[in-house]
Amino acid sequence: MVDQVIQQVEGVEDEELLIASQYRLMWWRFRKHKPAVIASLILAAFYLIFPTAEILGIGEPGRVQTRYAFVRPQALHLFDGTSFSPHVNALRRFRDPATHKVDYEVLREKLPVSIFPKTYKYYWMGFYETRRHILGFSFPEFWDSPETQAMDEREVGAALDTMLRDRPSLYLLGSDKLGRDQYSRMLLAFRISLSIGVIGVVLAFFGGIVLGGVSGYYGGLADTVIQRIIEIFNSVPALPLWIGLSAAVPRDWGVLKVYLAITIILSIFNWTGTARVVRGKFLSLRTEDFVTAAQLAGANEGRIMFRHMLPSFYSHIIAQISLSIPGMILGEVALSFLGLGLRDPAVSFGIMLQQAQNPQVVALYPWLMFVAIPVIVIILAFNFMGDGLRDAADPYGSR
Repeated sequence: MVDQVIQQVEGVEDEELLIASQYRLMWWRFRKHKPAVIASLILAAFYLIFPTAEILGIGEPGRVQTRYAFVRPQALHLFDGTSFSPHVNALRRFRDPATHKVDYEVLREKLPVSIFPKTYKYYWMGFYETRRHILGFSFPEFWDSPETQAMDEREVGAALDTMLRDRPSLYLLGSDKLGRDQYSRMLLAFRISLSIGVIGVVLAFFGGIVLGGVSGYYGGLADTVIQRIIEIFNSVPALPLWIGLSAAVPRDWGVLKVYLAITIILSIFNWTGTARVVRGKFLSLRTEDFVTAAQLAGANEGRIMFRHMLPSFYSHIIAQISLSIPGMILGEVALSFLGLGLRDPAVSFGIMLQQAQNPQVVALYPWLMFVAIPVIVIILAFNFMGDGLRDAADPYGSR
């Protein structure tokens, strides 16, 4: 077995290998799994969107502008001839006389785009008021006008808000049927959908670890009752039950209440697999010497279970968590897509995909399906990372 480990962690000194902890061995083997490392970096980039969604956004996500519904993605031009001058071309709305379909003509007029401009107001992390965004229209005619320069900060903000009401957003990924910026909404969807996956899995694993630990450590009547409960839960189809529980959520609940309710609903049936894994591990560990030594030392049962036995297979739990998160995310997407999960004004991947239910709409406005691309990338990234963690969790196993 030692020879297998040495082959899997080539480049490490033999002395360092002999004294390495389980987690260091796990890390050495995980970094050899290139797809898992790349997937982890991709997921890290996605989770960095959490605190920066509003800063990275370029339009006000909730602003309705029906005059600019179904705008095609605008091309961002970085150069004007030979000089660096980021801009997009202006649009003119018109109705096709033959089909009566509203469309947009790309004009030669250039609208300047700048980095970190001041546009719509938001509260970063919910408490710090700012207007800075990573990209947006610069509005030189507004900032350079004598009237603006004579205003105080509060008056400038009010005048800017008034002007923005009549101006289209920077639609790099197009707009939806209400004229809302798809790019800015997608950034907020990352925050909500990814957080539901993590929080739901944490809740499910907490329940699974506690019940599985009790079942495996004590055995007897407790084990029998818990295992029968698990079998009952596993006999119920998850998706129909999710749909039924989601439909029971009151329609007058606010965004936060619905968010918490959907998270709990998705986690209700995800604890059973964890409970069985933990039970099996506890059954095999409860007769080990270190458990007996802890009992003789006077450690209480809770400490023995969660401070001595559980840490011995943390790596397997971590790998299982990474493989469970995609299912939780897809559950939220499915419920919201069917109109039974989160709902406006919340923004999630499922809510954004609701507009793509009609094949005719997708054929006319294919950019509404762009949100499916990050969903696919996230699911694949979690699966690649979970596969790498699962391999690395058993340093003495073979691939």
